Amino acid sequence: MKDGFVRLGELISSAPLQRCEQENYPVLSMTMHDGIMLQSERFKKSLASADTSNYKVVNRGQLVVGFPIDEGVIYIQKAVDTGIMSPAYNVWNVSPKINSDYLELYLHSPYAMNYYLANLRGTTARRRSLPTEVLLDLPVFLPELQKQQTTVDVFAKLKVITKKQHEQLKKLDELVKSRFMEMFGDLSSPSCRWNKNKLSHICVNYDDIKCGPFGTQLNKNEYTATGVPIWEIAQINSMFTTKPVHFITQDKAVSLNAYSIKPGDIAMSRKGNVGRCAIFPETLQNGIIHSDILRIRVDQNQVLPVFIVHQLRYSNHVKHQIELVSSGAIMAGINVTKLKQIEIHIPPLPLQQQFAAFVEKVDKSKLAVKQSLEKLETLKKSLMQQYFG
Repeated sequence: MKDGFVRLGELISSAPLQRCEQENYPVLSMTMHDGIMLQSERFKKSLASADTSNYKVVNRGQLVVGFPIDEGVIYIQKAVDTGIMSPAYNVWNVSPKINSDYLELYLHSPYAMNYYLANLRGTTARRRSLPTEVLLDLPVFLPELQKQQTTVDVFAKLKVITKKQHEQLKKLDELVKSRFMEMFGDLSSPSCRWNKNKLSHICVNYDDIKCGPFGTQLNKNEYTATGVPIWEIAQINSMFTTKPVHFITQDKAVSLNAYSIKPGDIAMSRKGNVGRCAIFPETLQNGIIHSDILRIRVDQNQVLPVFIVHQLRYSNHVKHQIELVSSGAIMAGINVTKLKQIEIHIPPLPLQQQFAAFVEKVDKSKLAVKQSLEKLETLKKSLMQQYFG
């Protein structure tokens, strides 16, 4: 077989519809970056409807097309021999003419992703769809099977290395947690010897704990393409590694100075994943917090931000208080008044400084691993371009 392009429609065929009915199959979930996996592993519990009789049966090696497809939600089922997935997904059989792992790689190549984006139908973001006939017209570069396997092996090795680096980051985080527990003990224990104080009492000013501007204070139509950044939940979730997407003018930022965030401030999510927090780093531009963010600016003569942020993350005593004051039938949330009443423990400042020095050393190691991951991601993109165009 000569290398060349063929239509995707020549390589896949619609799988006969098979419903779960009364069978007891594991429920599978589609992810954007990690492919198809057991739903119980992804969410640590099953989120499927109690009635899964209408779910589609998906066998190992079949291609599942989800949505939004332009975000790469299209994968081969490799998790189990037989599982079930949402009836909204389309299931396809894969021809023996193509290695299924090679096909999965190709369907996430720059060429394929651009093809999806260029041919989407509809106007509503994340609800636009790719007509089946257009998907089947996708040109697929099809080398001989041995070359396909060689390509798969290259990316498999890269995936193994990347996974090990992520595991290293996780171990470093666990090391910090262990050190915190070793130095400060179980803060939820009645025998804990450290003094306690309300969060509002470890700030210089009462308003150093602040929620972002609401309503007419900042309208979305005031956002600009550049300027002073608005720091949001997405940035907290990534520990400020993702870039801001919304900005305001310098004049507007001055009028909202009470809602500013600067290095050393702790930013906390007040909705959804309540309590998720991160320290605003020295390397980023000062900005304004979003209305979904709570800012905590501590008095560093009493406590260090690095100690407080880790207490917020690791202390069951603090977590329990946040759970109690988080309200909302649909989405949990916490407001400024409630946050100010949270009690925290305050060990001697020299002990906090020892912990901060340890965290700084670990952060240097984490930075080296993250830089390695960035290089691996750059290499992957280069290889994707090289192999698939």
